[in-house]
Amino acid sequence: MSILKRSITITAMAFLGTVVGSAAADDPAGSYAVKFEQVSSNCEHPITYPQRGSLKIEVRGSKLQVDIERTPLMVGKPTKNGNISAKSRPGHTLIQGMDGVFSVTGRITSEGTLSLVMTGEYQASGKPLCTQSWNLSGLRATK
Repeated sequence: MSILKRSITITAMAFLGTVVGSAAADDPAGSYAVKFEQVSSNCEHPITYPQRGSLKIEVRGSKLQVDIERTPLMVGKPTKNGNISAKSRPGHTLIQGMDGVFSVTGRITSEGTLSLVMTGEYQASGKPLCTQSWNLSGLRATK
């Protein structure tokens, strides 16, 4: 094999390895062991999450779903750079008569480290009540 052909072959293999490697790193799907840390609240009766919990991310076609127990399913679009952004439809909360819209934004690194901010905006009978936010951090538990 000539030096030119060998050089082109090595370059092509290196490029494909980079593309395949970064595609695997950009896939946020999996279960994560997370820590919930409340950052702010102006709610009279705030919703509490356990200090440790789990979060599941699924990618189905062009939709990304973030599932946290006791929280309405949040839906967004997957990105190629590790950023996450998803939002729920209005849904019932654990507090009688209070509905909420939840959203998450943040990032997941190629190593599987998750760092998100989750916000809950609550309402009753269509009137805004209060807002809460949490920092979520953790590691990918399973793919």
